[in-house]
Amino acid sequence: MLQFSANLGFLWTDHALADGIRRAQAAGFAAVECHFPYDQPIEEVQQALTETGLPMLGLNTIKGTTGGLAAQPDQIAAARQSIQEAVTYGAAIGALNIHVMAGLGEGARALACFQDNLKYATDLAGASGMQIVIEPLNAHDVPGYFLKNTTQAIDIIESISQKNLRLMFDCYHVGRTEGAVIERLQACWPWIGHIQFAGVPDRGVPDQGTLDYREVFAAIVAAGWDTPLGAEYRVKGSTEDSLGWMQALAL
Repeated sequence: MLQFSANLGFLWTDHALADGIRRAQAAGFAAVECHFPYDQPIEEVQQALTETGLPMLGLNTIKGTTGGLAAQPDQIAAARQSIQEAVTYGAAIGALNIHVMAGLGEGARALACFQDNLKYATDLAGASGMQIVIEPLNAHDVPGYFLKNTTQAIDIIESISQKNLRLMFDCYHVGRTEGAVIERLQACWPWIGHIQFAGVPDRGVPDQGTLDYREVFAAIVAAGWDTPLGAEYRVKGSTEDSLGWMQALAL
């Protein structure tokens, strides 16, 4: 049976992270993930995860003022500090993935900087048994973001050749930028470390919009994916009132 992870960077944002974890468990989610938990007391998050038994699938490095730091040649020290912060916090709460955010940029210097920071991140995360993921963001939402599409991301992953560096495949971003989401999923499959989703094109609930998630989810199940998929969509009103898709899209 397909299972889902609540991205608490988008769901239950009117609650503290620990309370969001408990609400996700009560709503039927099998896991949680988050964006930037660094102002939340680690002990409270640990306690909520222990109480609910939910795994924490991942968190992000900080964005700074440029949508991320890892591809910023003039921000190497800050990027390394953000990676250390994410790995330390992630290890304390048992997170599986660290999403290293590239930030804005382009060109050879940005690429070399991103590669060097990812090598640093994979070494640091690997020592704690964690995986690093990178995620292309669409140009409609984040103009100028360095990591633009899945082909570019896979090229970078291949160039670094570390087992704990993987692709975070966000169906929403791919749908907005590349289209043909199922075909891209199948092409990217060997490199995927986590999958997220939201409605296309407005990033709303997944059972509305132009992308048929019953077909997408069926393809994911058929391929043998067994980790909860990350629900990362914009909520209008209360999160609880937005969860009808969990029944509508159940497989």
